[in-house]
Amino acid sequence: MNCRKGAPTTPLVTIAMTKLVAEVLEKNNLPGAIFTSFCGGAEIGEAMAKDRRINLVSFTGSSKVGVKVLQTVNERFGKCLLELSGNNAIIVMDDADIKLAVRSVLFAAVGTAGQRCTTCRRLLLHESIYRTVVDQLLDVYKQVKIGDPLEKGTLLGPLHTSSSRKNFEKGIEIIKSQGGKILTGGGIIESEGNFVQPTIVEISPDADVVKEELFAPVLYVMKFKTLKEAIEINNSVPQGLSSSIFTSKPEFIFKWIGPQGSDTGIVNVNIPTNGAEIGGAFGGEKATGGGREAGSDSWKQYMRRSTWVRPKETNLHSCKINSQTFYALHIDWDLVHIIVAENHE
Repeated sequence: MNCRKGAPTTPLVTIAMTKLVAEVLEKNNLPGAIFTSFCGGAEIGEAMAKDRRINLVSFTGSSKVGVKVLQTVNERFGKCLLELSGNNAIIVMDDADIKLAVRSVLFAAVGTAGQRCTTCRRLLLHESIYRTVVDQLLDVYKQVKIGDPLEKGTLLGPLHTSSSRKNFEKGIEIIKSQGGKILTGGGIIESEGNFVQPTIVEISPDADVVKEELFAPVLYVMKFKTLKEAIEINNSVPQGLSSSIFTSKPEFIFKWIGPQGSDTGIVNVNIPTNGAEIGGAFGGEKATGGGREAGSDSWKQYMRRSTWVRPKETNLHSCKINSQTFYALHIDWDLVHIIVAENHE
């Protein structure tokens, strides 16, 4: 059984995607109904998680909901592929290209209004360049064009729903209560749509609010003295999706990508936390779920693994159907055994 459920707030996207996939299937002489989609709320997702006909449940969403999906699927010994929350950090060392780092942070923190799982939410700056980088960021934040995302030059669009805007307002209140200092932004924009100001917050890495994912354009900035300290801060949150370091020193890079470096699933160097992961093994560790989507190995999670041993006397027969070669094993046992399908041009 193969089916998909989109977000309850985007039913038209679900319908459009289903139509596109069905057209591709039909052009390849396959029934469009192979790809089935549902529109609805949590009750649909719960039914899918409980359905024993669905061998693998792939879920993208928050860690809070992901835990519930995992527990439900595990109760029936099903398989789960989870791509959950991110709390991504960019580290800027004292030898970094500051101009490049500032542009990258702006793109990673403000783009898509902070509503991307790989959005940069934490910025770790070496103490010697802290003031320089913050001042440059404050300057470029003033130049961010806010408005209709379809208009040329717009960098910041609205939040997805009114609930998202309320979460932003609540988050700002919590930030202030935990000692956070708003350097810029921090408010909503009174207009049609759920627009908020891109926000930079100076705060301690130990604040509880920093450990959570606020799905909005809010960037926490903090300083460090050594790479070791920066890595510890990077790894101190429950989530482990994406991270990046800006430096020109090979020794820093190898430390960062090594076993004592970043503990995220996506580890970048001199690029933002978002935008470059397409085609790679996308996913993260810890509360991000451990699943991988895309990349050379992602298909393995959608397969059922079998180990087989053949006797010495085995006849292998083949036939070709729709340019695909099917091999059937005939063994002198009173059993029907294995069919293996492979493409051979």
